[in-house]
Amino acid sequence: MSNNLTSLLKKSTLDDHDALLQAADGALKSSPNDTQAQQIRAIALLKLERYSDALAYFGHVKDLRESLPEAYSYCLYRSGKFEEAVAAASSVQNSRGAQHIKLQAAYRAEDWDAASQAYDTLSASNVPKEDFDLRVNKLAIDAEGLWLEKFAKSAVPRAKPDDLAAFETAYNAACISVSKGQLEEADRLLKRAVSLCEHHEELSDEDKTVELVPLKAQRIFILQRLGKAEEAATLAKEVQASLEGAALDARTRRLAESNTLSVSGDIENPFLLHKLFNQSSVPRGERFFTNQTASLASNERTVQMQSFKYDGLINAARKKLKGDALPSTSSDILLTSMFEAAALARGEVSKAAINKALPELEKRPNDVGLVMTIVQLYVLTGNATAAVDTLHAFFVRLEKSASEKDEEVRYSPGLVGLMVSLYRSQNRRSQVRQELAKSATYWRTKSNAPSSLLRAAGVALLESSNSEDVQAASDIFDKLYSQEPNDRATIAGYVASHASAPDSNIKSLADKLKPTSDLTSTIDVDALETAGISQSANALAIAQAGTSRKRKALDGTTSKPKRIRKSRLPKDYDPNKKPDPERWLPLRDRSTYRPKKRKGKRDDRTQGGGNVNESLDISNRPAGGASEVVTANQGGGKNKRKGKGKK
Repeated sequence: MSNNLTSLLKKSTLDDHDALLQAADGALKSSPNDTQAQQIRAIALLKLERYSDALAYFGHVKDLRESLPEAYSYCLYRSGKFEEAVAAASSVQNSRGAQHIKLQAAYRAEDWDAASQAYDTLSASNVPKEDFDLRVNKLAIDAEGLWLEKFAKSAVPRAKPDDLAAFETAYNAACISVSKGQLEEADRLLKRAVSLCEHHEELSDEDKTVELVPLKAQRIFILQRLGKAEEAATLAKEVQASLEGAALDARTRRLAESNTLSVSGDIENPFLLHKLFNQSSVPRGERFFTNQTASLASNERTVQMQSFKYDGLINAARKKLKGDALPSTSSDILLTSMFEAAALARGEVSKAAINKALPELEKRPNDVGLVMTIVQLYVLTGNATAAVDTLHAFFVRLEKSASEKDEEVRYSPGLVGLMVSLYRSQNRRSQVRQELAKSATYWRTKSNAPSSLLRAAGVALLESSNSEDVQAASDIFDKLYSQEPNDRATIAGYVASHASAPDSNIKSLADKLKPTSDLTSTIDVDALETAGISQSANALAIAQAGTSRKRKALDGTTSKPKRIRKSRLPKDYDPNKKPDPERWLPLRDRSTYRPKKRKGKRDDRTQGGGNVNESLDISNRPAGGASEVVTANQGGGKNKRKGKGKK
């Protein structure tokens, strides 16, 4: 039978995998230990894409793992066992094929260190035929690493002009822009990727449909984020039409269906939407990226909330959270807790809804998702003080714990950012600085310190007049500069924190920043000087009311004065005569007032009625140098008693 297999191999082509498999099975019946037949059978199963059968056969014949290490690692990769595939490919020495498998498997396993190592090994060889494939892989690694916050934004450069020549690289460049939050640029790059794919000369119509589905599905997500709902809904209809006949893998189909259903405005019945969302299933063993899994889970639970499946969400959450150690910042655990709290509140935002969720917090006081949802409900109901108190009490509980995991959760960037936002909403600047300083003190000793958190802490500490805070900011930017020497924000913070004690390196770093003349080129200094110090809106309103209470028309002119009724005008009113400016004063206070003389009254007395000696001769004054006393009420009555009962 072995001779028949050899003759078949000589006559076979690359498309005879079924025939090769049958011949290998026949040879193994007569000779179970035939090494050549075993190898042919394993390769034929891989060629026929029967990966589960191939993996089972590798497990049955263990010698094949050593004789076909590349095939075994590829079988693990296609079976969704990415971590095992990385280990198997790493054990193969001097094999470029094994390095390619390691790169792909590490990318899917989210092992960015192994993926970067494999990419560096492959790119060092400089094989011209592989340059394009390696560039596509590199852009994909950077995009996913940025999305999962494994890389710093400054460490990933913008797309090169050559990346816009093919739809694969343009698509991955767009994904990098999405990860950086540059949605307008991402939409522009995706439009170009779609156009390049549609006009590709070497692709058939079927292949174009398969390639266009993920491109358009990604653009639906971007259009949603940009608020272009109508354009997203139109594009979703195109994708739904393509899904019907396209030969897509289960993972791509599931993601595309989720994106299209999320913008489908034609489905008003929430129960029908729930049915359509759960209509497609993903084969067991198919793995999504962490961010994709979280998005799908969020969409699924949102559909359940819309269809009023509150009890199902609550029961599923309590079963899932029962055996998990809390606190946890896992996206899956957070989503489970958040939707449980929303289900307990029955989707409402009110004080009554908060009271329904608070008893669950007493049972699980260290549940991060539950705390965050209650904090959000407090904010939405206008009770920011209770939100701060709830989050602060949670921080205190974690700080009292002796667990390193609890401490890491306490200073996680998301929770720190939430507390800082709450403090800033109440204008509590000192608390903002204290919170960021405590977080920076914790993360400065860690190798995986989040640069965004450290940078925010450094900027806040630089605003302080305390020398210790300034020194802490200097230490923070020292660490950041060692990690990201090309980041402009880090360079600016480093220069500012070392300005009091400049060294030779400060001048060269300052030259890398944008010149001040360029930053102030559009500022009109004369206009600023003429405007003076800016005032608050309240001060401007008061100043305007003091000069003129008349509103100005839209064209800048003063509005027409209000017409006064004739009945309110005096009888002798003359519109041509200027009114007396003292008409609002009492008569005796006006400058034209002249009191009438009464008969028998003397005009040489003061208000008190006494005489005034206008002479400057001091010889007429009383002895002893005392001034002359003017007695009031000299007309009598100074000894007059008050009536009974009067005070």
